[in-house]
Amino acid sequence: MLEQLKKEVYEANMLLPKYRLITFTWGNVSGYDPESRLFVIKPSGVDYDKLTPDDMVVVNLDGEKVEGKLNPSSDTATHAVLYSRFPGIGGVVHTHSAWATSWAQAGRGIPCYGTTHADYFYGEIPCIRNLTAEEIADAYEKNTGIVLADGFEQMGKDPIAVPGALCKNHGVFTWGKDAHEAVHNAVVVEEVAKMAARTEMLNPHVKEAPQEMQDKHYFRKHGANAYYGQK
Repeated sequence: MLEQLKKEVYEANMLLPKYRLITFTWGNVSGYDPESRLFVIKPSGVDYDKLTPDDMVVVNLDGEKVEGKLNPSSDTATHAVLYSRFPGIGGVVHTHSAWATSWAQAGRGIPCYGTTHADYFYGEIPCIRNLTAEEIADAYEKNTGIVLADGFEQMGKDPIAVPGALCKNHGVFTWGKDAHEAVHNAVVVEEVAKMAARTEMLNPHVKEAPQEMQDKHYFRKHGANAYYGQK
């Protein structure tokens, strides 16, 4: 079942250690099949050097295992909520990458200080609120997804234009049209988190990049009139 998607999700998971986004098993990637309304995700707690495509687990949007010999990631319910709430996404990544997670632990979104950020994220990468004690005690992983999706709704953020967020005191979630693009966005979040931290070290009074510059760099790569790259 979904053998090609399993292969793609396996390959995307293997990019996490390649790009130094994870330590040990601190991360996972999933990929969604809109036709079957199922998704494929990494199994829980399995070392990356031991993974194979056949180890990937198929689950439904209720987070229930449909196929697989291993248990799915403990973050499966979060992924399920994001696929349900963010139409059009086809891949989700969760990491505890060091620079981005530092911003999450500080409870701060990542401001857009330059064009590298603006090329991929339209405005600040938000930091979503902490879960309440009740949300943590009951259905923690599902509530993580709900709080994240509700946060985007309350802030009026478009999850396609802002394909990622920080969860306060936790880590990073990114998404994209497929699993590989979600990983690409996770790499971008980590790099711009590093750049933003260094920027504030060098200039504690720094301001965000001018809106005109942010608009130029985002919309030249995205939208109807984008002209970056090859047709």
